[in-house]
Amino acid sequence: MGNAYILVAEDDADDRFLLETAFAEKSYAEELVFVENGVELMDFLRSLEQTEKPKNRPLPGFILLDLNMPKKDGREVLKEIKEHEFFKKIPVIVFTTTKNETEINRCYELGANTYVVKPVGFDSLLQTIDDIRTYWFKTAQIP
Repeated sequence: MGNAYILVAEDDADDRFLLETAFAEKSYAEELVFVENGVELMDFLRSLEQTEKPKNRPLPGFILLDLNMPKKDGREVLKEIKEHEFFKKIPVIVFTTTKNETEINRCYELGANTYVVKPVGFDSLLQTIDDIRTYWFKTAQIP
């Protein structure tokens, strides 16, 4: 997966830093591409749609999506992605602090592929990211 990357929608600078640090510590090959809200996320995806040529960036391996973001929240974005012909095959992992069962059900109804509650503590984060990567890059078959 030479040019594989992960698109991360996260408005919290500390959380972005922790993810970058986790990837660096594990020496993962994938690039992390950060957007800070749902509007930026959709703009990024639309730019991919317009440049679907072999040399340009492919779709992300998966999207880590925070739910609580400014401008356009994760729920709205999730719905948009999963209703879109070109983007709907991208695995979307909701990565949030929200543990509410209604919220979890709602995200699955909107098309989330996985719902993960952000771990507390760096070691837990390392393990969680490892599990997600292993699943989406090694175990799952994605069209």
